[in-house]
Amino acid sequence: MDILNMSDLQISLIIIGIIVIAGVAVFNWLQQLRYRRKVQAAFDHKHDDILLDSYNPEEIVQRIEPKFNKTPISDIQSDPFTQIDSSILQREAKKTSITPNPSINTPLSTPINSSPPSPLLDYDNNTNYIVNIRSESIIANTYIAKLLQRKFDFGKPVCWLGQRHKNEPWEEITNETNVDSDGYIHLKGCLQLADRTGPISEINLSKFRDLVQDFATQMHAATDCPDIVSTHEKAVILDKFCAEVDVMIGINIISKDDGAFVGTKIRALAEASGFKLESEGLFKYRDDNNNVLFTLSNYESPQFLPENMKSLTTHGVTFLLDVPRVAHGERVFDQMTHLAKIFSNTLGGIMVDDNRVPLSDSGILRSKQQLVEIQSTMKKNHINAGSANALRLFV
Repeated sequence: MDILNMSDLQISLIIIGIIVIAGVAVFNWLQQLRYRRKVQAAFDHKHDDILLDSYNPEEIVQRIEPKFNKTPISDIQSDPFTQIDSSILQREAKKTSITPNPSINTPLSTPINSSPPSPLLDYDNNTNYIVNIRSESIIANTYIAKLLQRKFDFGKPVCWLGQRHKNEPWEEITNETNVDSDGYIHLKGCLQLADRTGPISEINLSKFRDLVQDFATQMHAATDCPDIVSTHEKAVILDKFCAEVDVMIGINIISKDDGAFVGTKIRALAEASGFKLESEGLFKYRDDNNNVLFTLSNYESPQFLPENMKSLTTHGVTFLLDVPRVAHGERVFDQMTHLAKIFSNTLGGIMVDDNRVPLSDSGILRSKQQLVEIQSTMKKNHINAGSANALRLFV
């Protein structure tokens, strides 16, 4: 009789155990299903593409107050290239190729031009020291190769453009294209005047001019080299202007109550929203032309490296928009803040400024207006944000 009672007890315990295990499995499945629905609700519903659709300022949703550098936009000169500032100004180094999407603002009826735009359009005297070499006969590619070998000797980027025959289109000369060419009769050397490390030095301008003049003498060619002193003064003014508009807008999302975000969840959200994790330890959001619009980085010091994401935890993430390097900045800004809000809601974080103060709607609107003013100022001074010219200057 005792043995029978014991067997019944064992059977009962086994049944109870099976019920408990099944209950835990069902509970975990329901939790996973709930999370998937939450993520899908955040990303799978239809959004308007702000970069392609017409912009409507009344459609602004809750945004946040970004961080800026300390240069007030009101201090920016309306046309710094019309004056000479003799003081030498050091540029402040900044953090992290972008051209506007050609589909934006392009009427459907516009005919497609099959010929590529001239590279001359990308270079001007405001941002480059441009020299000319003209020859009555073809300058062989073996001689031009010697110029290309010196491209990196002057502290700033150098681009050589060439014309094979009179009235033929201009083309950029690289080591590859030079090998395949029979030579050129007209050359233009474009030495950049400034970048984020500062203006070009007068010594490097002189070295470049001397190289060009010596080369022209050897080739029995005519040369045209602008004045060094006035060009250096122009470089200093350009550098000052670029420093004043060199602004980055950031949105921080931090965890609540000293909690933490896990790397796997951050990566899942980032990749679902269109980011790609790249070698620099940043998630980059690119447009259809592969131009970087904004980035997502760790709020703390460790980088987002692919091999570390499974074990990484952090107390926050930062969205960052590099204002002079992005065309149509206010639309990109809206897209970035929209994604930041999705991240904040899904991760269970809060959006704050650099002082960890919660961001407000009025703050985000002021920041957006400052971005618009910066890019308008750049346009007035013939440097369009996100253009090939701006990408070379702000690097």
